[in-house]
Amino acid sequence: MITDQTLSKETISQFFMDLQDRICQSLEAADGVGQFRTDAWERPGGGGGRSRTITGGAVIEKGGVGYSAVHGEATEATLRSLNLTEPAEFYATGVSIVLHPHSPRVPIIHMNVRYFEMSSGHSWFGGGIDLTPHYVDDADARWFHQYLRTVCDRHDTAYHPRFKAWADDYFYIPHRQETRGIGGIFFDYLKPDNAAHKTDLFAFVQDVGNAFAPIYTHFMANNCDLPYGEREKQWQLLRRGRYVEFNLVWDRGTKFGLETNGRTESILMSMPPQANWIYDFHAEPASPEADTLSKLVKGIDWV
Repeated sequence: MITDQTLSKETISQFFMDLQDRICQSLEAADGVGQFRTDAWERPGGGGGRSRTITGGAVIEKGGVGYSAVHGEATEATLRSLNLTEPAEFYATGVSIVLHPHSPRVPIIHMNVRYFEMSSGHSWFGGGIDLTPHYVDDADARWFHQYLRTVCDRHDTAYHPRFKAWADDYFYIPHRQETRGIGGIFFDYLKPDNAAHKTDLFAFVQDVGNAFAPIYTHFMANNCDLPYGEREKQWQLLRRGRYVEFNLVWDRGTKFGLETNGRTESILMSMPPQANWIYDFHAEPASPEADTLSKLVKGIDWV
């Protein structure tokens, strides 16, 4: 039982390390073939982590489940983003996951849960889960959003509408004028007011982290045997291209990792094994691809 007195950065980091273990075990059991490879690493500026990657599974073509706990002197860019003018050290820990399936009927999924602490006294939690189907299925989208709403409502009924809208805004590709997928929840800079509030926020972050394995193993089991052909595979490669564009151009986590001299292989393990770009592509009218594009917009009330 975690109490206000024991909720240190080390305690939070240990939960994230254990979460990585449990998620990898659940994914291996659900996939039945793929096994995670563990790559422990150290950051020259302080701290390190464990990158776990999986390739060639029965369902998962490529995926990464990363844990890190890094610390050091905050860069000028980081200080500016936090409106801090004095030099400070940071401590950042969390788990980040991206999974790319073989089948275009199984969605891409991303999760990140994290804790950030500054020597200046600032600390906060962030994270979320979002889903990127290659083909948007309304029933799947409703199930996914209802699951996250239930998680949020256990802590605060205001969380889901707030964090769902935040995800819509964050996982948006401005140069394409489309969302990366169907969203989910996203939250950042959840700053505790006191020790009890910090414990409450951590309990919420724990619940979000613990929701990942049940959510994705559901889609692995339900969707992996749905039929598809070469047309659907080519569409999958195009949607992966959009995923790459967002991660490299807009994602704050990618930028933070590179700015703080993080481990490049771990930062970029979210990239798909293959992706494609077709010049001036347009989906055929009334096609399943056009239907999916029509649903890659902000503000859809799935539940």
